Amino acid sequence: MRYIALLMVAFSGSLVAQVPPYENPLPADPPYYRVRYEASTNPGELVFPASYTVWIPSGLTTLRGLIVHQHGCGEGSCKSGQTGAFDLHWQALARKHACALMAPSYEQPEKANCQLWCDPRNGSDASFQKSLAELGAQSRHPELATVPWAIWGHSGGGHWAGGMLLLHPDRVAAAWLRSGVPPLRVSEGKPTPYYITDAACQVPVMCNLGTKEGVTVKDGRFAGVWAGVETFFKELRAKGGLVCVAVDPLTSHECGNQRYLAMPWLDACLIARLPDINGEPLKSMPNKDAWIVPLQIGDTKIDDASKLAPAPILKYQGSMEESGWLPNEAITKAWAQYVKDSAVTDVTPPPAPTTIRIVGNELTWEAEADIESGLASFIIERDGQFLANVPELGKNPYGRPIFQNLQYSDTPSQPLIQMRFIDTKAESGKTHLYRVISVNTVGLNSSP
Repeated sequence: MRYIALLMVAFSGSLVAQVPPYENPLPADPPYYRVRYEASTNPGELVFPASYTVWIPSGLTTLRGLIVHQHGCGEGSCKSGQTGAFDLHWQALARKHACALMAPSYEQPEKANCQLWCDPRNGSDASFQKSLAELGAQSRHPELATVPWAIWGHSGGGHWAGGMLLLHPDRVAAAWLRSGVPPLRVSEGKPTPYYITDAACQVPVMCNLGTKEGVTVKDGRFAGVWAGVETFFKELRAKGGLVCVAVDPLTSHECGNQRYLAMPWLDACLIARLPDINGEPLKSMPNKDAWIVPLQIGDTKIDDASKLAPAPILKYQGSMEESGWLPNEAITKAWAQYVKDSAVTDVTPPPAPTTIRIVGNELTWEAEADIESGLASFIIERDGQFLANVPELGKNPYGRPIFQNLQYSDTPSQPLIQMRFIDTKAESGKTHLYRVISVNTVGLNSSP
């Protein structure tokens, strides 16, 4: 389907004619579903076209929740959003918790005002919730319209995710804000600030940014990110919020290796918070298992922020307002490794591939990702001997090599890489035995 109509968008008080950011979205055949809405000219409604793609794990009778992966600002990030629901790693997290995985894509032209979608009060909240009802009908999962949300957002998507948390704290199980937060201060030219409620303070939140976004590097395009994060963190923590900061020691605005901390953190939050019966309120986070960690404040580095080591909440001796909250000891250890070198460890091998098929000399298979470490590649063996790596060399300019590759906003690149190998050296007329082995991003192999 091609979108050929021109998009008229508000920018700096004028109208700009712009071809939609992309014309050929990926097919959305079950277990994928999609709705798309045209731009609205009505006051308070979304001024950009938007599409919402959702993936539903097969075999589920009832969904327990929804994981939302929200891209950032700009045309490139809008384009990257169209592959978010196809990410095998995020699908593994959703599958474990009987959740759907959604990736919105707001068709914002490059020079348009990002606030017109990343502030959910400008129509994207209503558009998002409208899509849940329609996608629920499409997928025959009407509960999609009412289940809780776990929200991940990058840059402007972090603003959106944090805004949704503050607007709908009773619906949000957890929120991961990468390189963006909603505003809490009045300033010229900025969006109307939000207010922190008691209910919002009960939602686990992780503020994640790169050290080059104003923490250790004080100039450049993204140097102001830390100031916003620091304000958001301090105000939320001062009110007792369950919030922490994780500074990526290697990056600027790109997402880097954050998913290897985000996945186990979200996993812990979903285990603790999703209700046992649909329609019941989210469970409260059990504070008895929580740990407190010292953080950098202002110009102070993490390592020098406090003489105190991370400790269980009942034993921590430092200032709670200048320390971060984490759900348990295991996540605290992962956090400590992440803020040191981003190399979060994993000792569990990935699941073995399944459903291997051979047609002629073409081998195809299916595989689920390792929640902790994702998928880096596959090893192909023929007759007990190594034959090939698929892909030969994984690509990811922003972090660990990964099977699907990664774009700037933490989504797979296009075209999507297939689980497929053609054996061009197979001997005609001879029967061969093939084995496929999954490899995660820390180099651990699955069973064949």
